[in-house]
Amino acid sequence: MENFFFILAYLAIGALLRCLPTMPENSGIALNMYVLYVALPALILKNVPQLQFSAELLIPAITPWVLLVAVVAVVLALSKVFHWSREVTGALLIILPLGNTSFLGFPMTEALFGADAMPYAVIYDQVGSFIALAIYVTIVAALYSPNAAKPTVKGITLKIVTFPSFIALVIGLLFLGESYPPFFSQLIDNLAITLVPVVMIAVGFALTIKFSKSEISPLISALGIKLVMMPALAALLWFSFGQRGVAVDVSIFQAAMPPMISAGAIAIMAGLAPRLVSGIIGLGILLGLASLPIVFWLLPL
Repeated sequence: MENFFFILAYLAIGALLRCLPTMPENSGIALNMYVLYVALPALILKNVPQLQFSAELLIPAITPWVLLVAVVAVVLALSKVFHWSREVTGALLIILPLGNTSFLGFPMTEALFGADAMPYAVIYDQVGSFIALAIYVTIVAALYSPNAAKPTVKGITLKIVTFPSFIALVIGLLFLGESYPPFFSQLIDNLAITLVPVVMIAVGFALTIKFSKSEISPLISALGIKLVMMPALAALLWFSFGQRGVAVDVSIFQAAMPPMISAGAIAIMAGLAPRLVSGIIGLGILLGLASLPIVFWLLPL
């Protein structure tokens, strides 16, 4: 639970910094640039070499990808119904499929399920969230960013292979099951731990509770999809196949996490509805304080 309070503190610091007259208006952009090009790749470099695969871990490995497909379909359908702009649609496609499965998911899983459940949480996070962040999010950001030229296969491919997170993923896979040299290992550890404080301060800096009328429907839809629909779909998926156990329960719990902070940073840097994205991430975390314990309580442990 301490991590929840740390996040609230970081949000408050960001909001307070915005009140300082000497704070540049583009401070949030600068903070997100640091996250995108330094802290996020470091976090991926740190986690990917630790991946371990086994048959019993297929449930948490499959769940996030099934949910990603379902969420993309729902967002595209709702976009047509509510006539959302291209920027809003792109933003939701980036931030909704991926949850805060590491910084919040790991400590919450260990606290509520116990240490024996952690391998399932790690696989859900690293096989699902991190790989999707490096590949899927890169493609969506390239396709929907209003700052980018008309996307081509060559252009998208170039963006993917030169994206810092993807480069970090490739390097991490080359070291799968291995260890980095001590100095490099310590360096990426020190950089990785700066991700959440920096990006949450950036979110707090941009966070607002004032939304335009056109932003209300995507805001409510996003929070409903992320905090309610996704865990419900995960439960329906595995219960319908008669699956039960810790792997299923942890997968459902991870699916209920608020939006991934790193994905939000990428959406903001791509120029995709920054105010809406900050609001969804900030409000999602606050609502997660109530929704996550409810999801755990509803699980058939």
